[in-house]
Amino acid sequence: VQLQASGGGLVQAGGSLRLSCAASGRTFSNYDMGWFRQAPGKERDLAAAISWTGNRKYYADFVKGRFTISRDNGKNTVYLQMNSLKPEDTAVYYCAAGPGSSRSILSSPLRYEHWGQGTQVTVSS
Repeated sequence: VQLQASGGGLVQAGGSLRLSCAASGRTFSNYDMGWFRQAPGKERDLAAAISWTGNRKYYADFVKGRFTISRDNGKNTVYLQMNSLKPEDTAVYYCAAGPGSSRSILSSPLRYEHWGQGTQVTVSS
């Protein structure tokens, strides 16, 4: 599956952005999807994930209550709505896909096998 992320940009603290990740090449609805982020000099962290059916979601503590992940299997797209953005949210954001199953552990970063290019999110104070 090929992934193309978009929607990043520059926003002031407290603002919002919506990231999109369009998939092609394989059956999108077979995959769990995740949004990762990597700030300069830091490790890549899983921010949010959604199961292949959309009925299970995972949020890291650092985005819980502010970010919402969703998917539209008809459009082969996963979204990340980011509200109440903080300067520490500044990072390159990546979408990733892993094989979906009823037993998949969404929070396990190593299970995401396919990656899109990143999109830069910059939050100014």
